[in-house]
Amino acid sequence: MPSFSSAGFRHTTVLLHEGVDAVLGDAPPADGTFVDATFGRGGHSRLLLERLAPGARLVAFDKDPEAVAQAREIADPRFSIRHQGFTHLGELPPGSVAGVLMDLGVSSPQIDNPARGFSFRLDGPLDMRMDPTRGQSVADWLATAEPQQIAEVIRDYGEERFAVPIAKAIAARRQERGAISTTAELAELVAGAVKTREPGQNPATRTFQALRIFINAELEELQQALSASLSVLAPGGRLAVISFHSLEDRIVKQFIAEHSKEVYDRRAPFAAPKPMRLRALERIKPSADEVAANPRARSAILRVAERTEVPA
Repeated sequence: MPSFSSAGFRHTTVLLHEGVDAVLGDAPPADGTFVDATFGRGGHSRLLLERLAPGARLVAFDKDPEAVAQAREIADPRFSIRHQGFTHLGELPPGSVAGVLMDLGVSSPQIDNPARGFSFRLDGPLDMRMDPTRGQSVADWLATAEPQQIAEVIRDYGEERFAVPIAKAIAARRQERGAISTTAELAELVAGAVKTREPGQNPATRTFQALRIFINAELEELQQALSASLSVLAPGGRLAVISFHSLEDRIVKQFIAEHSKEVYDRRAPFAAPKPMRLRALERIKPSADEVAANPRARSAILRVAERTEVPA
């Protein structure tokens, strides 16, 4: 399983071959324009370039400047990288794309680099922005957010049942000693507020997940990118999405299900239904061997759908 390094931090792409096979379909070497909507450290993009026809094109998106720097090392003239989130997918011409691959979540180099502030195991500045040049860090947001806001974010994005005690602890800490500025401080505080936890799970797991998703607007951006994929995919084009937790997967599952059925207008019962826009194809999980080799793959789910014909 290929691994790629970034400034000393290694990343192993999850569902590497399955994701590429899903987005290319049954006719490699594939032609047309393809999109890697989340370049990350480029595992899927590099394999796609091996499989694409000489006249094909691969457009990648990523918000992370480190990922963009890695992408710019790829000399293949068929490849281009955009320093943008995948919400900009809709800027591509309608019906111009033969396949879209989305690999959601955070990459290993982001987690393993303490300076990025994603890890509750490694001390570093409490940042968590995918693009540290833009927007507000987690530390900045926690310094001013109301306890009710903090509790709602931790509950809604982390599915954390101790969200209220955690929010109260953050507010009390802020009042007594000032704002939290490091990941270790937050992890320690959360551990003191969480009374029980599933075996093997760090008490801070859900809180860090929630704050990362919130500060990067990950779920909102996913919904926008999925909608954009309907516009840019050509008939027969593939949509392949790899998710790593239930909130993401639920959005993807519901999106594919919603657009994989005909829609009837109850106000016009005799009118022809709007045709379905997607055809659900597969749901794929990593093999036992992949999970054994890369434990971070254990929660991954790949869902695949195909754009249906657009009526004349």
